Amino acid sequence: MLKLTIANRERYSMKLKQIGSNQTELLINGARVFFSYETPVAARLACGALIRTETKYSVTTSKHINKWVDGYPAVLVEQSVINNLTKEVTA
Repeated sequence: MLKLTIANRERYSMKLKQIGSNQTELLINGARVFFSYETPVAARLACGALIRTETKYSVTTSKHINKWVDGYPAVLVEQSVINNLTKEVTA
């Protein structure tokens, strides 16, 4: 697992895992963020809550999301909420 030390001394840990064709999970600070292609589209937060984007993407991405949430109820959120979970990684 990669551990980064940021200038303000906060510790971040992250792990990237490909789980299928064009499907990736990023484990970051206790949250598990699901990517379809290169877009973060769903997440299981550190508290256990499951969220998914309300943005409509391709049929394939919708299938990826549905498979990943595995029938569990997920709260629909704006895409920006999911983007913000990965902000410190992509900044």
